[in-house]
Amino acid sequence: MYPKSEILFPRRCLSSLRRMRSPEWQELVRRVSRLPEDHVDSLALSLLMIQLCNCLKCDLGSYKASLGCCACAQRALSGFKGSDGALLRRFESARKKVIAYLESRGIEPLMDEP
Repeated sequence: MYPKSEILFPRRCLSSLRRMRSPEWQELVRRVSRLPEDHVDSLALSLLMIQLCNCLKCDLGSYKASLGCCACAQRALSGFKGSDGALLRRFESARKKVIAYLESRGIEPLMDEP
C-alpha cells in the first residue's frame, strides 16, 4: 500500500535531494552519492537524514510513510528552519558521532575518497 517506504532513510533517496538548499549542500550530496555506502560521510549523511526525518518514529500507518521516504526527506529538508550552515554543522556532528561509534567498536572508519 505504501510504495518505497523503508525503516530508515534509504540511500536511493539522495538523488532527490541534489537540487535542494545551497550549493554547498548540493555538493555534499553529489559527493556522498559517489561514495561507498560504508564510507563515514555516507553513514553521516544517512544519520543526519534519519534525525531530520524522524525515521525512528515513523509508522507504516502514518501520512509520512504513505508519501514514501524520498518525499519525506524532501519535506524534512525543505522544512528545516535552520540555515544551510547549521545544516552542514549538523552533518559534521553526525560525522563525528559515526567515527566515534565505529572506533568504539574497533572498526576502522572508511574515510578516504575512492
